[in-house]
Amino acid sequence: MTLQDSVQKLFVTKSSRLGVHLLRGIFSSNISFALDFGLLTFLTEVVHLHYLISNVIAFMAGTTLLYVLSIYWVFNRRSIRSKHLEYWLFILIGAVGVGLNESLIWFFTEKVHVYYLYSKIIAGCTVFFWNFISRRNLLFR
Repeated sequence: MTLQDSVQKLFVTKSSRLGVHLLRGIFSSNISFALDFGLLTFLTEVVHLHYLISNVIAFMAGTTLLYVLSIYWVFNRRSIRSKHLEYWLFILIGAVGVGLNESLIWFFTEKVHVYYLYSKIIAGCTVFFWNFISRRNLLFR
């Protein structure tokens, strides 16, 4: 197998393998997290919204981007036929993720006294696993 074949299998060809899903999930999550993190920073530092309000807005923007990447690139199978129901379940899982995200950011920022953007990174890494496992098992089996 050539390098081109390997790259093709990892990044282009539809796959049902967990390893491929995980790699694509990590890549997609990083892209979505960049949007989330950038928007959080912008809304907090430039628009002067409270960091927890900025976080909810930014998280939802990142989650929507992640949904699009998930259905078109990360996962090749869908468990639910209705795209509307699937999107709302994706959002529901994301809402639990927002709750975890907000709690972790608040905890690390207010109780441990970590800078809020560092808290966001800690929370983002933790919430990734909740989101990936839940979405893969519930929506994209």
